[in-house]
Amino acid sequence: MADHVHMPVSIPPKYSVAQVVGYIKGKSAISIARTFMGRKRSFVGQRFWARGYLVSTAGRNEVAMRDYVRKQEVDDARLDRQLNLM
Repeated sequence: MADHVHMPVSIPPKYSVAQVVGYIKGKSAISIARTFMGRKRSFVGQRFWARGYLVSTAGRNEVAMRDYVRKQEVDDARLDRQLNLM
């Protein structure tokens, strides 16, 4: 979806969730700035991602979780249409 990202990630116990999310957000922001904004360096003070993040466990049913993520946009659009009809 345009305004958020769902990213199923398996994190080994030796890394904290905050470390992994910080790494992903930091490296992807630099890559996006270089690729689409023409920036070569000096990223200090730049903001790309929102400050927070949501973490949830998927348990052992990885197939159901991946299916949910794939169908999320379709379900959200359907609910938006229903709410607009009321």
